[in-house]
Amino acid sequence: MPQDDLTPRYNWTLEDVDSLYARPFSDLIFHAQTVHRAFHQPNAVQKCTLLSIKTGGCPEDCAYCPQSARYDTGLSRTKLLEVDEVLAAAATAKENGSTRFCMGAAWRSAPDGAQFERVLEMVRGVRALGLEACCTLGMLGADQAAALKSAGLTAYNHNLDSSEEFYAEIITTRTYQDRIDTLQHVRKAGITVCCGGILGMGESVPDRLKMLRTLATFNPHPESVPINALVRVPGTPLSGRPTIDPIEFARTIAVARILMPQSMVRLSAGRTQMSVELQALCFLAGANSIFAGEQLLTTPNPGQDHDQAMFRTLGLEALDPV
Repeated sequence: MPQDDLTPRYNWTLEDVDSLYARPFSDLIFHAQTVHRAFHQPNAVQKCTLLSIKTGGCPEDCAYCPQSARYDTGLSRTKLLEVDEVLAAAATAKENGSTRFCMGAAWRSAPDGAQFERVLEMVRGVRALGLEACCTLGMLGADQAAALKSAGLTAYNHNLDSSEEFYAEIITTRTYQDRIDTLQHVRKAGITVCCGGILGMGESVPDRLKMLRTLATFNPHPESVPINALVRVPGTPLSGRPTIDPIEFARTIAVARILMPQSMVRLSAGRTQMSVELQALCFLAGANSIFAGEQLLTTPNPGQDHDQAMFRTLGLEALDPV
């Protein structure tokens, strides 16, 4: 793609994506920063907060996940939280500068009935606070997606995790197409899509690029693209994986920004193992969102003080509500 061509496109080939990734690092970062500045405030980063509203006991076998009932990770299971607990957490998140509040439940599929109605009430309450509301509840049916839209849900998160080819190496209890089906229900309902992946699970660089190419051929692109670094939780099958190479991680962020210029590229899980310098590279490469707070669902995350100091050092500011 010529550097002066900033028109979003949806016909990316693997050859296109490979050639972007293989560029000299400084050229790739410059290209990504040029694209970033054309569509986004250059020094503004959205703060999001993610709360586990139902923890553990999931029947899936996702090899990275401490919430799977199949692995002994020492995680305490909890039932679905009460609405007032969730809204209190959302109010605190808003006070701390978050403009998006995300609610995650360890379900294979979102249940119908009283629990789903409670989630809808949470969504309505979060929106009433003036926050964007995002949920990740597992697989969704079309009627459930429509109900979430009616409640005011801003976004639904359902990650592809990796390439279709590598997917079966980390999950056997559902298919890649199951993920696509849920994303289609979300899109058809008029909810924005939050969809990305995890780096460092043992996948190859081509696997990462195939995942990005899949996302970049969605029309429209996902409005939100979280890029996670694997959090190696003891007791999970992936606990012994090595840390991903920092430059490979930054390259992947840059390619995501170029492929999906209007999307929010979210620097998500794994920031506790990243230096401020690596995070600075990722912002330079086009990341413009982080998850704030000391915990992401069940894994650690840098605290408010750490992030405030990083923002001061880098001259970043929190993105204002839309």
